[in-house]
Amino acid sequence: MKARIQENVALAPLTTFGIGGPARYFVDAPSENVVLSTIQFAKDQNLSVFVLGGGSNLLVADHGFPGLVMKIGLTGIDWETHRDKAVVRAGAGEEWDRLVGLCVDRDLAGVECLSGIPGSVGGTPVQNVGAYGQEVSEVLVSVRAYDRQTDSIVELSREDCRFTYRSSLFNTIAKDRYIVLQVTYSLTKHGNPAIRYPDVQREFESRVGYPLLGEVRAAVRRIRARKAMLLVEGDPDCRSAGSFFKNPIVTEQQFAELQVVAGPAVPRYPAGPGRVKTAAAWLIEHAGFSKGYSLGPAALSSKHTLALVNKGGATAEDILRLAREIRGRVETKFGFRLVPEPVFLGFDIPLLIQEGWVNAS
Repeated sequence: MKARIQENVALAPLTTFGIGGPARYFVDAPSENVVLSTIQFAKDQNLSVFVLGGGSNLLVADHGFPGLVMKIGLTGIDWETHRDKAVVRAGAGEEWDRLVGLCVDRDLAGVECLSGIPGSVGGTPVQNVGAYGQEVSEVLVSVRAYDRQTDSIVELSREDCRFTYRSSLFNTIAKDRYIVLQVTYSLTKHGNPAIRYPDVQREFESRVGYPLLGEVRAAVRRIRARKAMLLVEGDPDCRSAGSFFKNPIVTEQQFAELQVVAGPAVPRYPAGPGRVKTAAAWLIEHAGFSKGYSLGPAALSSKHTLALVNKGGATAEDILRLAREIRGRVETKFGFRLVPEPVFLGFDIPLLIQEGWVNAS
């Protein structure tokens, strides 16, 4: 099957922000063959290629993207059982939350706290998606991907992916090299759900006995809905990219210095030996921003200060203007520069590097 090349396709409707200009070329890729033929077309035309998943972690520039956007639509889920484990292989275009629901329905533990996260399966290893005490890297076995450098399809192990907090091989040292086609996970049959995170623990304070996987999934979706982190049709707080800033991970010394400035109430979570994770939302609120704070048509969510939202008619520059104000005030007060989570597409890269929104690498 060959790629069907479309021209000047609007990208805003394909993102949860609902912001951004058109793609010069656009391809919907439902198979590996279409992925390969699309890459060949881009090579022949000397075009930059951007791979689009669910559009839930993306801010598109107002003038759009002058290259080719390929939306990965590979679907299909295979199930394989082994004693106390189940191996799940899912196409990169599968909706992530649908897959989580199917796993929970089969009483497979390992991803229940990742319920309600928008986007596709293919995006989960890129960002090392995580929430409420779980990360994809804990259950990921391998990634099937197209390697643009060697022009071949490869299998990458968990170790190959080089996972750290919200990052991986795919968005750091090998950014733009691989196109994720399929992801394989290993889940625990009839396992207990993860109840490590305070928000989740509070949902079951009055319960006697251990909750079921389905109950934890439902609780996580309720928590996300209260924070405007669950996509709900018609909810203006959902026109966002979810958490706009990452929770800072710092050394013990840096955290001690933060406590001197911010006080002992600053949140603290374990992040590995000698490291501490703190809450970006707490820093934002204590820098003087409240829920619903707005700067023109761009605003903080009325439910959670970590989400920047498009109130209606906002441009990408409106979102960046608000983000700059938030980051600047947090840095001035606490000495930490918040790092953005979304991918920036079509922007002036040297300017983004100069302003510290993306790394020079």
